[in-house]
Amino acid sequence: MTPPTTISYRWSRENYSRLQRLLDIWSFFLRLLFYRWLDEKPWSYRQGDTEQSRTLRRIERAVWTRETMLELGPTFIKVGQLFSTRADLFPKEYVDELSKLQDEVPAFPYQMAVQTIESEFGRPLPELFQFFDPTPIAAASLGQVHRAQLHSGEEIVVKVQRPGLEKLFKIDLHILRGIAQYLQNHPRYGKGGREWVPIYDECARILFLEIDYLNEGSNADTFRRNFRDSTEICVPKVYWRHSSPKVLTLEYLPGIKISNYEALEAAGLDRQALARIGARSYLQQLLNDGFFHADPHPGNIAARPDGMLIFYDFGMMGHIQPGTKEKLMDTFLGVAQQDADKIIDSLTDLGAIKPGADRVPIRRSIEFMLKNFADKPFESQSFSFAEITDDIYEMAYDQPFRFPATFTFVLRAVSTLEGLGKGLDPTFNFMDVAQPFADQLLTNNSGFGARELFNQLGQQVGQVGSLAVNLPRRIEQTLDRADRGELRLRVKAAETDRLLRRLNLGIIGLIYSVLFVGALISSVVLYTGSRSLEAFLALALVGVLSVALGRIMLKLQRIESDVT
Repeated sequence: MTPPTTISYRWSRENYSRLQRLLDIWSFFLRLLFYRWLDEKPWSYRQGDTEQSRTLRRIERAVWTRETMLELGPTFIKVGQLFSTRADLFPKEYVDELSKLQDEVPAFPYQMAVQTIESEFGRPLPELFQFFDPTPIAAASLGQVHRAQLHSGEEIVVKVQRPGLEKLFKIDLHILRGIAQYLQNHPRYGKGGREWVPIYDECARILFLEIDYLNEGSNADTFRRNFRDSTEICVPKVYWRHSSPKVLTLEYLPGIKISNYEALEAAGLDRQALARIGARSYLQQLLNDGFFHADPHPGNIAARPDGMLIFYDFGMMGHIQPGTKEKLMDTFLGVAQQDADKIIDSLTDLGAIKPGADRVPIRRSIEFMLKNFADKPFESQSFSFAEITDDIYEMAYDQPFRFPATFTFVLRAVSTLEGLGKGLDPTFNFMDVAQPFADQLLTNNSGFGARELFNQLGQQVGQVGSLAVNLPRRIEQTLDRADRGELRLRVKAAETDRLLRRLNLGIIGLIYSVLFVGALISSVVLYTGSRSLEAFLALALVGVLSVALGRIMLKLQRIESDVT
C-alpha cells in the first residue's frame, strides 16, 4: 500500500451507476481498438513509418492505457496489474507501463471505515479496540490501513476494505465478460487465436480472492509458518478474532522501507546483506516452499533495526503446483545442457507453449537466447533477470506462447527483487545467490549409485518401448496431416512412408544399441562390486536388448529388399 493521496477520482464513492460504468468501460475499450487499427496504418505516422516511430507510438498508447485504467478504478487497476504479467497478450511497452500501475488512490473517510468495522463485527468500535487512529497510514484501491491497539495492549494495524468495492467488482466484471465474449467471437482477435473468456475467468477468480481478507489472512499464516525458523525473515501474525472478509487485523511490525537507502544507512544496516537476504528468501519460496509473494514491490518489504526483512500484503500470492517444480527443473537442465528441444518440451508440459505449435521459430528464438547463456559459466553470468525477462517478453508476443499466471508471476517477482537488490548493492548478482540452490537441485536430480543406475536403465527401456509403440502412430498422424494439407510441405506419401519407416527403425536401433552397451557395462560393474542379483538382472536385460536389436536388423533388411 502507498500513503494516501489527495487526487480524486469519479469511482471513489460508495454507490455506482451501472449505465455510467457501461459507457466509461466500453468507450475505453473501443478507443483502444481504434488506436490498434490506426497504429497499423503506415499513413498515420507523420515522421515516416519506421520501427522507432512505431515504438514511440506504442509507448504513448501504453501510458494512456495505464492512466485510463487508473481513472477507471480498482477493478481496472488490478486487471492492469494482472495483464502486466501477460507478455503473450500485449507488446513489451504495454507490459512495462502496466507494471507501473500502483495504487496511488485517495483514502476514504474515517467514518466509512468505522461503519464497515462495526457492520462486520456487530459491535461498536470502542469495544473492539482500545485505540484506533482515524488517519490511515496507507491507502490502496482495495482498502486502507489504520494503526490501532487492542484492549490487551498489543499494537496492531487494521486493514479495512473500501466501501462498495464488491458491488463495483460485480458491475465491472459483468461488463468485462461481455467484452471478453466479443473478442472471443471476433474474426481477428478471437477465432483461432486468444482464448479471451478463459482469460477473463482467471482474472475474475483472482480479483475475488484478493477482496476476501480471510483468504489474505490465511496466506499470511502460511507464509509465516514457512519462515517460522528463519532468523532473516519476519512476517506479521494475524488476529483472527478481529478479522473478517472485509477487515484484516495484523501485528504491527514497523520497519524502514527497503528502498529508503539513506534511512537504512542511518540505522547502520548492511545494504549488501539485505539484498542477499531478499534473494535467498525468494529462492526458498520458489524452490522449497512452492508458495511465494507475487508482488514484492518496495512498499511491501521493510527492514527491522536488527537486520531482518519484513514482508507485508499477502493478497496476491503464487502457488507452484505439485509436478511443476520438476517441469521447471527440466527447463533448467535444458538450459544447462544447451538443448533447445528439451526446453521446448518442458515449456509445452508447463503450458507455456501451445501443443502442436510450429517448433521451428520457437527453436530459433530459444537457440538465440542459449547463445547468450553459453558465453560464460553459470556462476559468472553478468546478465540480469530483467534482461532475460525482456527477451522472453519480446519472444512471447504474437508467438505461440501462452504464459500461465504462475510463470509470469515468478518472472516479475524475481525481476522486481533483482532491481531492489541492485538498488541496495550495485554489485549485487542474483546468480551468485542462486548458485548454491542450483547446485543442490542438480545434485538431487543427477546423483545416483549402482542400484539407481539399474533403475534408470529400466526407465529408459520403458521409454524406448513407449517410443517404439507410439512413433509409428505419430508418423501415420503426420502423413494424415500431410494428406489434409495441414503441413506446409507436401511430399509423395508412399516414398515418405518408406523413408520414415527406415528412419524410425534406425533411431530405435540406435537407442537399443546404447542401452545394450550401458546394460553390459553395468552388469560387469555390478558383478565386480559383489552385487550378483543386480548383475544377473542387468545381464538378462542385455539378452532382451540383443533380441530386440536382431528384430530391428531383420526389419531393415526387409525394407531394403522391398526397395530393390
